[in-house]
Amino acid sequence: MKSLKNHISLIVALFTVLFSVQIYVAVDRTIAAYEDRLKQDYSIIVVSNKNLSQAEFKALDKLVERSEPIATDQVLERLKGEMSKKNLELLKVTLPKFYRLYLSRFPTPYEIEMLQKRLQKHSAIERVEGYAQTHDTVYKLMLLFKDVVQIFSIAIAAVTSLLILKEMRLWQFQHAERMSIMALFGAPVWLRSAVLFRLAIVDAIIATIVMCLAFFVIDQYGWMDQLLRTVGISIQLFDFVNDAIRSLAIALGVSIVLTLTIVIGHDEEE
Repeated sequence: MKSLKNHISLIVALFTVLFSVQIYVAVDRTIAAYEDRLKQDYSIIVVSNKNLSQAEFKALDKLVERSEPIATDQVLERLKGEMSKKNLELLKVTLPKFYRLYLSRFPTPYEIEMLQKRLQKHSAIERVEGYAQTHDTVYKLMLLFKDVVQIFSIAIAAVTSLLILKEMRLWQFQHAERMSIMALFGAPVWLRSAVLFRLAIVDAIIATIVMCLAFFVIDQYGWMDQLLRTVGISIQLFDFVNDAIRSLAIALGVSIVLTLTIVIGHDEEE
């Protein structure tokens, strides 16, 4: 019963590590998807005194993906009844050209600043509007959220690693007599500690399976997908191939490294 309790404690600790890592990965994917959505919605307005091609805008900065001219027909249509045809034609000729620039990715505040400076150096460009204040607020909120989740995940991983170390120390005490007898008969360290490694590997596999099942249940209920869709985001929270393999590698890595720490420490004590 005590042995089963120790197994469950280790599985829960490993599950907590894996779950916190996967939550961080899911948040990172969510932020990346949100950045992509913001990139599609975000644009820079450029006012020019002459026609500029898309190639010219791209040549100014590699961040520029495409450009679209902003039609002034609606403005001129509204002025038809207020101005003579001659003045309207003159206004049409003298009216500056407006362009909307779309970027290849969601930029940092520094990149926005540098892009505006490069655009303003062009002799034909009279004004650039990048909506820097709104952009900075959104970007900083995204970074803050990501950093908070990262710190939280690291803290959980650190605490649970200590718990795993404690559980493995208990395992060592439980098997100390058997290991001492094997040592008297000249058994190498790896053979004496084989049971610890075997238990650690089995529990790592079980913890990975439990974590996969947890995300399978979350995926089946679909409440997270609905929540993300409300803000226009659709992502795969858990990849049952790549994420499962990575989780298994982390679980095995943590278990084996901590078991090695226990074994080496015990060997030095002897």
